[in-house]
Amino acid sequence: MLNPRLLLLRLAASLAVLSAPLVAQDTAAPLIANSGMETDADADNWPDGWPKLKDGGSWQNEDGNRFIRMTSPSPGAMVMLYTEIRIPEGTTALELTWRQRVTGLKRGKQSWFDARIMMEFMDAARGKLGSAPKPAATGKDTDGWVTRSASFLVPEGAAFLKFMPALFNVQAGTFDLDDIALKPVDPAPIKEAEDAAAKARAEKLAAQSAAAQARIAAKLDAGEALVSNGNFETPNKSGDAPADWGNGLTWGKDEDTGNRFLRLTSTEPGKTVMAFRSITLPAGVQAFELSLRWRITGLKPGEMPWHDARIMLKIKDAAGKELAPAPAPLYSRNNTKDGAWVERTGTFIVPEGGITLDIMPSLFDVKAGTFDLDDIVLKPTDATAIIAKQKAREEAAAKARVPVETDDKSKWPVPIKAKGNRLVTVDGEKEVWLQGVNVPSLEWSNTGEQVHKSVVVGIDEWKSNVIRIPVSHERWFGRKGQTDGGAGYRKIVDQCITLAANRGAYVVLDLHTYRAPKDEYLEFWTDAATRYKNHPALIFDLMNEPHGISWEIWRDGGFVGEKTDRDEAAFLTAEERAKAQGFQSPGMQKMLDTVRATGARNMVLVGGLDYAYRLDGIVNGFGLKDATGQGIIYACHIYPWKSQWQKMLLDAAAKYPILLGEVGADAKKMTFMPLEQQENWETWTPAILGLIQQHKLNWTAWCFHPGASPRMLLDWDYTPTPFWGQQAKDAIGGKQFPPPDRLR
Repeated sequence: MLNPRLLLLRLAASLAVLSAPLVAQDTAAPLIANSGMETDADADNWPDGWPKLKDGGSWQNEDGNRFIRMTSPSPGAMVMLYTEIRIPEGTTALELTWRQRVTGLKRGKQSWFDARIMMEFMDAARGKLGSAPKPAATGKDTDGWVTRSASFLVPEGAAFLKFMPALFNVQAGTFDLDDIALKPVDPAPIKEAEDAAAKARAEKLAAQSAAAQARIAAKLDAGEALVSNGNFETPNKSGDAPADWGNGLTWGKDEDTGNRFLRLTSTEPGKTVMAFRSITLPAGVQAFELSLRWRITGLKPGEMPWHDARIMLKIKDAAGKELAPAPAPLYSRNNTKDGAWVERTGTFIVPEGGITLDIMPSLFDVKAGTFDLDDIVLKPTDATAIIAKQKAREEAAAKARVPVETDDKSKWPVPIKAKGNRLVTVDGEKEVWLQGVNVPSLEWSNTGEQVHKSVVVGIDEWKSNVIRIPVSHERWFGRKGQTDGGAGYRKIVDQCITLAANRGAYVVLDLHTYRAPKDEYLEFWTDAATRYKNHPALIFDLMNEPHGISWEIWRDGGFVGEKTDRDEAAFLTAEERAKAQGFQSPGMQKMLDTVRATGARNMVLVGGLDYAYRLDGIVNGFGLKDATGQGIIYACHIYPWKSQWQKMLLDAAAKYPILLGEVGADAKKMTFMPLEQQENWETWTPAILGLIQQHKLNWTAWCFHPGASPRMLLDWDYTPTPFWGQQAKDAIGGKQFPPPDRLR
């Protein structure tokens, strides 16, 4: 039977632990209970309210005085007495006092591997707050017991103090702690002392920086280079590396010329290889030019767009704080041609207060590669042109900015459906003739290039009632160097749709892919159709340009093998071409069925073969079936090298709704096919516009961008090109063109 007296003692001990925790609730009481570590009411041989240590901790009794001892159990081990102390509401400053004794201390490998008390503030949800108190560190043995204190301000919103005495990765040592007390104090003296110390530090740094800048200015006046040994010819004292560039770098040499250079080589995929130089900038210089030569070989970029060969630049003030804007990095994702050296130059403005420039050549998380650098020169330059360019960029960005709009369904267009070879509204069957433009760049960019502005201008100024928006399924899901899973990309597309719909226009959402349907495209349409199902403005363009397959595979699916037809998509990379063959295709009917399985009744746009030009197969029995939707529009992409208009386009247009999803001509003929096969724009442009109007074909002109051929724009002021943009704008606006003199 348990001794009644012992039972009472254990009950009292349990109540003591519950009623007298380390975190005291009464603001009048000490913030740390049992600060002297004398009480052990629960008889567990550890002071009440203090957390037990797994290793390296003991409760000591020395001449009747009790204290906690931390002892390093092995070299490099961490021993920490972690606890959280509640801070009374309204506390603005605290004073910590304690006694400590440090014996047998041997620091670890880093300077901060010592005996220390670390502290951090947390909010009520235990989220970390800034402005942590400076650690109370001890790097050597004390002369017996010593009393220490620290006072610090409490940041707004702080509810807890993380209290962490530790032997921080030391080689050996003992850290004794006793009489730990924490109390609120007047913040005024602490703030005054901190302000005075900050002022003194700032004055000292300013004086040091001024002296350093004066020395570098004198060197510059004497004709010395700002970047010493920028040509890497001078060896260090041991003769195995370039002087002034630190240790551990490879000093390359061209055997033929004897020229020395810096070489960075990726030795492990995904691991950054970097050199570093910090250069003091002379005072009073507003702008600099950085020039160099580089050679890049065997480069395989990493997963993100910035995982490449690059020179990162940062400008810092006297206190070492990075200043904005930072100079733009010089970078490349490609090898230099034929392994030759190439020259690169960049200019930048020094932000106010800039003292030093950090130059960081690197292979940044690449999969493989070698990056050679030579002749790095930094010199002052005229700021006028740089500032003018920067101002022009800022003005262009401001002009391109479009206020964010929310959905205004009262202005949205009425949903459309197919009726014979026409498009009509689903309510009163009013005929709708779609005429508009393609707004590209989201197929090649995660953020697009002025897409929102282009949507607005295309509708408000060019009078389009439809906008075709090419998108990438990989970017949609965040697989092209994005860190948000594509959320930002989808938000951009959402806003394009809202801007168009709020202006009463329709949107063709174009999955901008090639060759044949793939299972990954089904994944895209399951998500996109669910997101936009039954949106009255949306038309789903299932796939940009099918080609190089039979009509059977186009419709029903099958194995897509090696291409045998001529590849007109000369802009595709070798990787993209490889991905376009050697796979099992689900077929276009499956693509349509996938959209309908989401419950979306939206019209779908389906391109034929020969890069969405040929529609003869549709006429000959290969059309798709749509039992539950608002119908199908067949897409035809027509350019000045396409022939047999009657067979490939007009026969289908007599039976089905047609949209010329891409149509246009350029003053320069395409180089990926015989020039004689291409008609001049002077005769082709009016002929195609006359054909469109004669047969009332729906159309979206390619391309509402100054850099994507056939381009409709000369610049981002939306100046139309004379060979296509102006005529297309006129036609959308209602100008009549005569029927073509002949069918091509």
